[in-house]
Amino acid sequence: MAGVTHTLEAHVATVVLSNEARMNAMTLAMWRQLAQTLAQLQANPEVRVVVLRGEGERAFVAGADISEFDTQRSGGDAVAAYDRAVDEAQTALAQFPLPVIAAISGICYGGGLGLALSCDLRYASPSAGFRMPAARLGLGYAYRSMKSLVANLGGMAAAEAFFTAQVYNASQAQQMGVVLSVTDDVFAHCQALALQIAENAPLTLRAGKQTMISLAQDEPPDLAALDAAVNACFTSEDYAEGRQAFAQKRTPRFQGR
Repeated sequence: MAGVTHTLEAHVATVVLSNEARMNAMTLAMWRQLAQTLAQLQANPEVRVVVLRGEGERAFVAGADISEFDTQRSGGDAVAAYDRAVDEAQTALAQFPLPVIAAISGICYGGGLGLALSCDLRYASPSAGFRMPAARLGLGYAYRSMKSLVANLGGMAAAEAFFTAQVYNASQAQQMGVVLSVTDDVFAHCQALALQIAENAPLTLRAGKQTMISLAQDEPPDLAALDAAVNACFTSEDYAEGRQAFAQKRTPRFQGR
């Protein structure tokens, strides 16, 4: 059954997009469930890093589930509701207050590429393939999704990807900046990286992510809020622990306070 599941271990939340019969294509319910799942994780103080992946190795996400389009994405109101669900899921990823890692194996098309581009860090297996097929389907692409495509790929690369709807392999995607690196066991790589990040100071991670989110937005930054997040790091117990651990040449034990 299609759905979104998650596990939490050692402060790392692994979110799995599952619809294997359709290469993990996102149903309307899955878009909504993803946003809800991220809201739950955001409220959980035990979470320090999120890893996003698809079920199995054949696909990260093959895009939106086209089999639903006649009933869920046809007509003005239905299109608006569907696009709103997609936007809310991608925004929940992009504005998640802690690091989000995309572990991409196999197909990463359309809405799947949009989800990946909403993550902070992206890594791919050699089998990964990337495509923006909107022009082959005749559907329009919303402003926020197009902005993310241009911001991550640059103007000309985004234009080529969108206008041609061609498939890029993992190596080409790395050259374009879609992914940071290509690794044989992408899931193990991302899990190890997530565990490494989870050992770091949560307040520092949050302050850094808050600034990154602000830098990506069009409106002027809330400098007072950003400064407050930075100051919270310097007045925290974790800052004292970090200094003490450095002096004692041991691994710090951060508590997020």
